[in-house]
Amino acid sequence: MAKAPAKAEEGDDVPKKKGKLGLIIVIVLLVVLILVAVAVGALLLLKGGKDKAAEEHAQQAGPAAAQLQTAGTIDLSKPPTFVPLDAFTVNLRRDEGDHYLQVVAVLRVADATMDATLKAFMPEIRHRINLLLSSKLPSEVATIEGRQALALTITEQTNEALGFKPMRDAAGQPVPNGPVQSVLFTSFIIQ
Repeated sequence: MAKAPAKAEEGDDVPKKKGKLGLIIVIVLLVVLILVAVAVGALLLLKGGKDKAAEEHAQQAGPAAAQLQTAGTIDLSKPPTFVPLDAFTVNLRRDEGDHYLQVVAVLRVADATMDATLKAFMPEIRHRINLLLSSKLPSEVATIEGRQALALTITEQTNEALGFKPMRDAAGQPVPNGPVQSVLFTSFIIQ
């Protein structure tokens, strides 16, 4: 009698293994299907968002923006181009004594074709940056937060000189809207 129950136990184990294997296969297939569905949904969402963003950008941009878009499109898969600016030395506002600021900055643009356009607008860009820098107090640009806000404002002013309307986020901070993506300070001296 002992042998008969042993065979029954072995027979019970075999169907359980097949059931577990089938369950594992079904779970793996469901996970793969869910991942494919999520990927397709994300692709459609991103593609639709780019089209809407491009239309909105085209409506907000000025006449120089239309010229820049036809001159060359921005491809984010390529490394950015950096356009160096000459050094700026300005007297800061005198509310806190006599101080001057010396800044060397680089503009980060998404497309190498923007170099010639930026050079054409450079007198206006330099003028705007000079006015902006000379309007600051030493205490306003002494902190990292102040320097970051200054960089955002310079980015906004540069894009505005190129014909792109300034944009602000919900907190009222400038958001880059145009070919100049950011301003990077390579030297920043307050005396």
